[in-house]
Amino acid sequence: MTTVDQDTNTLSALPGLEDGRPSVRMRAALAIGSTPDARSVEKLIERCAVEPEFSVREMLTWALIRHAASITVPRLIDELRSEGAQARSQALHTLSKIGDRRAWPAITGALLSDADDEAARSAWRAAVVLVPEGEEPELAGALAAQLGRGGRDTQLSLSRALTALGEGAALPALRPAMTDPDPRVRHHAMATERLLHDPDAGFEYAIEEAKRIAALQDRPGGE
Repeated sequence: MTTVDQDTNTLSALPGLEDGRPSVRMRAALAIGSTPDARSVEKLIERCAVEPEFSVREMLTWALIRHAASITVPRLIDELRSEGAQARSQALHTLSKIGDRRAWPAITGALLSDADDEAARSAWRAAVVLVPEGEEPELAGALAAQLGRGGRDTQLSLSRALTALGEGAALPALRPAMTDPDPRVRHHAMATERLLHDPDAGFEYAIEEAKRIAALQDRPGGE
């Protein structure tokens, strides 16, 4: 097949991204990623913002990764300013998969504290991948400010991000939170500290252990 034929097939697959059937959208994204064409990048990113199926979103991300980072990264950074939470979240997810550290300056404090839990979780994962050497402690501090937030999945994502930064960066950020007056913050910080030392402990066990220790510490006279 000639390059012209491949380009034609790629562009002809674009309408399939709008099909009502997830299987057709999946095949369209696969076809586009199999024969990358810079002209398809905009449509892929637009679809990421509205695609309801997780598996199709993953294929859209794969298709974007198949294109040159010099084309995709600037456009994905633009998407981080979108008003749509899914658009921000999926752009962050894709940037984390590309791993191009030129995107690091775009991972702002506003994204790390995004009001949407899924977008914030994507920002945490992207930040850990993209953070330049030496800036881990500052990132750990920004992440620690989110301790106690959300439900189990959100808290687990934050703990994983902090532990990925390593003890040297994470522990100094966790210590103040381990005595926070808010029990949710305190328990989350203590559980994360436990996971730093024992990654196999499991998040639920670490949280319950943190609650037990905190309860003992709160008794008159301490533990």
